[in-house]
Amino acid sequence: MVEDTTRLGRRHSLRLLAAGGAAAVVSGGTFLGSALVRGKKMSHETNNRMPTLFIAHGAPPLLDDVRWMGELKAWADAVPRPKAILMLSAHWEARPVTLGATRVVPLVYDFYGFPRRFYEMTYAAPGAPELAQRVRALVGATQAVADDPKRGLDHGAYVPLMAMYPNADVPVLQVSLPSMDPRELFKLGRALAPLRDESVLIVGSGFLIHNLREMDFSPRAHTPQWAAEFDAWSAEVLSRRNVDALLDYRSQAPGVKIALPTHEHFVPAIVALGAAAESELPVKFPITGFWGGSLTRRSAQFD
Repeated sequence: MVEDTTRLGRRHSLRLLAAGGAAAVVSGGTFLGSALVRGKKMSHETNNRMPTLFIAHGAPPLLDDVRWMGELKAWADAVPRPKAILMLSAHWEARPVTLGATRVVPLVYDFYGFPRRFYEMTYAAPGAPELAQRVRALVGATQAVADDPKRGLDHGAYVPLMAMYPNADVPVLQVSLPSMDPRELFKLGRALAPLRDESVLIVGSGFLIHNLREMDFSPRAHTPQWAAEFDAWSAEVLSRRNVDALLDYRSQAPGVKIALPTHEHFVPAIVALGAAAESELPVKFPITGFWGGSLTRRSAQFD
């Protein structure tokens, strides 16, 4: 039986963004790292692999943000076209690892308080049953894997995909986050890593900072120091692929308690890095800056 642990409060907290309508919304190398990352180091000769991504996914009104939509589309155009997309969103927590819909892929309108048109949007991406079989084989070798064939794409998945692949012509499979434990999620990323050589784009979708109560869309809004420091720390740790620090972010990151009242939006970055942990190629940050004053839009590409 699938245990869905998504907190209702997280879903409802999105209404804070709806005030005023859409216009208002918006080195490695230490023991732990080497212990978790096994196998041959990736060389420049193997850089034909698909990258893995961490995307700051915004909220439905992102679809009205011309600049942000353009940045996401340019990013998608700059990476190799994937055969399929494996999406891990902050908005689906379920243990064990659970595979979503693989035939007809509906949308989950997991928010409220927004204009009606956001509940009428469609994104008819093809299902990815073959990818589901591969994930089951890779992950199921060490842990249980469940199915939820009626579970579609939540807004953490389809909002960025509508910008990046607007034709909805790339098969998509969403997989649940089985835990908030960083080590478990890093190992999940490691298990999924072979998909990179099979033209699968692995995407973690969330926000490195996610405290909706601290957002400010007023004309005088500025980025508070705690947010700037947390963003800078995250950028340094990810760019250095410092696995030890990333897995210990709850103790090491400055301002973590205010930046992350809950942790589901941060941890998809751990899965994304885990899937590319063997690489020595530079980490890219195609999108940066802040949204609502305090939420970093920093998104990362691990080649």
